Amino acid sequence: MNNLITAILSLAQSPRIKLKSIIRSHNRANNMGEALEEYVKDLFADTLNIIDEAERNEKLNEVFSYLGNQNNPPDAMLKNGDAIEIKKIESAHAAIALNSSYPKSKLICGDPMISHGCKSCEKWDEKDMLYVVGIVKDSNLVSLAFVYGDVYCASKECYERVKESIKLGVNMISGVDFSTTKELGRVNKVDPLGITYLRIRGMWGIENPFTVFNYIYHKNENKEFNFMCLVPEQKFYSFPNYNDLILYSERNKDIVISNVRIKNPDNPAQLIDSKLITFSM
Repeated sequence: MNNLITAILSLAQSPRIKLKSIIRSHNRANNMGEALEEYVKDLFADTLNIIDEAERNEKLNEVFSYLGNQNNPPDAMLKNGDAIEIKKIESAHAAIALNSSYPKSKLICGDPMISHGCKSCEKWDEKDMLYVVGIVKDSNLVSLAFVYGDVYCASKECYERVKESIKLGVNMISGVDFSTTKELGRVNKVDPLGITYLRIRGMWGIENPFTVFNYIYHKNENKEFNFMCLVPEQKFYSFPNYNDLILYSERNKDIVISNVRIKNPDNPAQLIDSKLITFSM
C-alpha cells in the first residue's frame, strides 16, 4: 500500500525540481500550482519516471481512491490511507490561503465542505490529513514540506466555535433579511427592488510549515532544494514500510530522521513526540 514512506523514497531516489519539465513531459498542467499537484501525486504513486499517460493513469487508479477539484478539499485521498491537501506558495514567509475551509487536523466524512464524490469514493469515516506545501520560484520547486494536520492545526471545535460565533452575531443584526446558508451569512433584498443579495464568506488562511516549525527546522540556504516532513511518532511507526526509510537513511546520509517534540496545536504546554525527516540537494 502506497503511503508517506513511498512518497519520501520516491523523492529521495529520483528528485525533480524543474516543474516546467514535468508539465512538458506529460502535457497535463496549465500552471505551477497544478504542476505541483501532479508532481506530488507522482511521488505517492511512484510514477515520476512514467511518461505514458495511460500507464500513469492506471497506476494512479491503483493508489488513489479520490482525486479532487479546485473548490473542495482534499486534493487527493490514498486508498485506505491519508487525505492530502497540496498548496503552492512563492516565498518562505508567505501564508497559505485556505479560502472557505478552515484548517483540518483530520478529514471527517460528514464535513459539509467536501464533495459527494469524496465521501462516496470508499468506505471511510475519518482520515489523517497531510498538508503538502511547496515553495515554487520561476518554475523551480525550491522547498517542499509534508506535515500532518494533527501537529499543525487545532481541532475542529476550535475553528467551529469562531465560525458559529460570527454567524450568530451576523444573524442578530436587525432589519436585514437573512437566509439559511453554509457560509457565514446571506443577506437578501438589499436594494428597494429586492433583487440584490450579499454573501458573507469566511476566507481562512494559515502560516506555512516553514514559519510555524522554525523552532525545530531551518532550511539549508546553500542547497537548491530542501525537504522537511513532520509526522507524529505513533503515525510513523504505523506504516508497514517505515523500516525501508530507516534503512535508506542509514545508507544515504543526505536524508536524516530525527526525534523531535512538537507543540500540541490545542495546548502548546503539551508536546507531541514526532519524527522530523529532512533532505536537501
